[in-house]
Amino acid sequence: MRNLAVLLLIGVTVYCVIDIVRSTRDERLGVHPALWVLLVLLVPLFGSLAWLSVRWSRRTAAAGPSAGPSGTARRRRATGPDDDPDFLRGLDEDRRRTDPGETPPVP
Repeated sequence: MRNLAVLLLIGVTVYCVIDIVRSTRDERLGVHPALWVLLVLLVPLFGSLAWLSVRWSRRTAAAGPSAGPSGTARRRRATGPDDDPDFLRGLDEDRRRTDPGETPPVP
């Protein structure tokens, strides 16, 4: 069980180091990436938790809310063409133009 904890700590540390190198200046709170990497490597548990909390809060703040239909802050989720009502309406119109003898479906 102790080995599992050590492997987990090593994995989180490696993840954090890679994430720090790939992050932007704003996500790092303006701190040089070498200082973050040093913190994560010297104090793995505290450094990793500190980095993950800062990264999470900064990326969440950078995403910014978008106003939903009810006026509340919601992020719009991408939909596929089969979920898009405008796309489906266009398909129905195309089908009616190509086959005028077919009766429309009953809702």
